[in-house]
Amino acid sequence: MSTPCCPPLHAFQKVGFSLPANACDSHAHIFGPYQQYPLAGERSYTPAENGVERFIWHLNRLGLQRGVLVTASACGTDNRPVLDALGKYPDRLRGVAVCDQGVGLPALKAWREAGIRGLRFNLYKLNGQAVYKNGVGLQALEALAPLLRDLGMHAQIWVHAPDLPELAPRLAKLKVPLVVDHMGRMNAALGTDNPGFGKLCAMLASGSAWTKISGADRNSNKNGHYGDIDVFAKKILEANPDHVIWGSDWPHINYFNQAEVPDDGVLLNTLQRWIPDEPGRRKVLVDNPANLYGFQA
Repeated sequence: MSTPCCPPLHAFQKVGFSLPANACDSHAHIFGPYQQYPLAGERSYTPAENGVERFIWHLNRLGLQRGVLVTASACGTDNRPVLDALGKYPDRLRGVAVCDQGVGLPALKAWREAGIRGLRFNLYKLNGQAVYKNGVGLQALEALAPLLRDLGMHAQIWVHAPDLPELAPRLAKLKVPLVVDHMGRMNAALGTDNPGFGKLCAMLASGSAWTKISGADRNSNKNGHYGDIDVFAKKILEANPDHVIWGSDWPHINYFNQAEVPDDGVLLNTLQRWIPDEPGRRKVLVDNPANLYGFQA
């Protein structure tokens, strides 16, 4: 059995700037209740139980009104927790589901009506090896791309940015909007001159992709401040500020030392450095998520 993860922090650093109305956390997960929604038997980690009401607490605590829930790999292809959450909070929440190519058009239509706006695909590898179990990969994405196009849905891809130059020709053929998780999940030590990061910025500039300036804690080598991520976030925003959204990655799975669990207030406060002007923050926190996920004005 996989090692249990630490729970998220209860106390947050105070947000140091005025949040715009309808600000959105565009990347988070929920788990449980486990009696109703058990985890996948085969999984890479065992998260603490944090259902939708706990996520709503997280939003309220930070001063955010909206959120996007992504089915996590520990749940396999069981999207019921996310769909249940969307039913409870249809105005506040949207979702990104995980499924294989066996899903049919009727199911995808029903999911879209429920608030699912994209499907997530796990292309994340290090040294050629998949990092997490239960990922639905590139073949499924290629098979489902026509349905995504017909329904106006996007493909969220969890990918290591250094792999983008090799993957780009196949991704370009899909003709589906792409949302790249966590700035390409690339360690800051690789630098902004990395060809994969350059490819990510080029995809943003062309309008073929979006990215989430999330996962600073995952990509940084400066725990507690994440200052080495500043240059990456700023270059992403320079590439195309209309295709950038922010997410916390709450409840921060796969941390096994409580001292390392990130503070969501600190993560949100990075936007003061990355986007010093209020109109720019509104774009990333409100306007762009509304455009991508279909939140009502």
